Amino acid sequence: MKKAELVLLGITAIWGFTFPAMKVSLDYVSPILFLAYRFGIASLLMLLIFRNRVLQTDTIKEGFILGMTLFFGHGFQIIGLKYTTASNSAFITSLYVVFTPFIAYFILKDKLELRDFVSLIFAVMGLYLISGASLKFNKGDLLTVLCALSFAFQIVLVQKFGERDYLSLAFWQIFWNFMFSLIYSVIFEGIRYPSGYLPWLGILYTSVFATVIAFTLQIKYQKETKAHRAALIYSAEPIFGHISALLTIGEVLTLKGYTGAALILGAIWNEIRNERD
Repeated sequence: MKKAELVLLGITAIWGFTFPAMKVSLDYVSPILFLAYRFGIASLLMLLIFRNRVLQTDTIKEGFILGMTLFFGHGFQIIGLKYTTASNSAFITSLYVVFTPFIAYFILKDKLELRDFVSLIFAVMGLYLISGASLKFNKGDLLTVLCALSFAFQIVLVQKFGERDYLSLAFWQIFWNFMFSLIYSVIFEGIRYPSGYLPWLGILYTSVFATVIAFTLQIKYQKETKAHRAALIYSAEPIFGHISALLTIGEVLTLKGYTGAALILGAIWNEIRNERD
């Protein structure tokens, strides 16, 4: 496994471990407002740490596009949760693993091999088992499909814009996500200051680790692998989410869930076990 792919796996672990923190925070603050706080604080931190280096104007446009894909991804996911189950949401969101290689084919001209299709099939089977999703389709499921498409476009476009300065591109992606979330919150949710320390722990954790560190490293290292391989690595996020839930609130998967986790790990290993161009 390449160093870059190990870094992406570490990023996936960070994202997976955000679930308990987000769950606690959302008891105190509305969903899109949570994103506004998360990405607003992350933008401020990047400005304080890197100063003028992140303000390069030649990445504003690309950052705007990436920020939009992230905002739609998070937004469709959260709104879709009002109309569907958490299990269906988890499974359908993870379908970006399926969408990414085909979007990459049209945008990046990436070719797929037989092993890629085998890995995708095993990953989707594993995601279905670990989420416990049902096959009943409703409005919330459709919104979550749009969420998966948005995240797939974000993964592919990170690859496309990979030669740009990664710090400024990461900053503008985070900043524009903050602006979209803030505008939505002002219009539809209202601005409220969360009381108590628990929601702020979740906001700060996701701002520092899941946003500043994770998205910056994603842009820096994802360009060293293929977009569809990166998507397969990210598909391990539910596994890390389960580990964090097991350690913090004692949640245990069913046998079917652990079978799904094994299939996901097998799909990732099948894809990245050998170096190749």
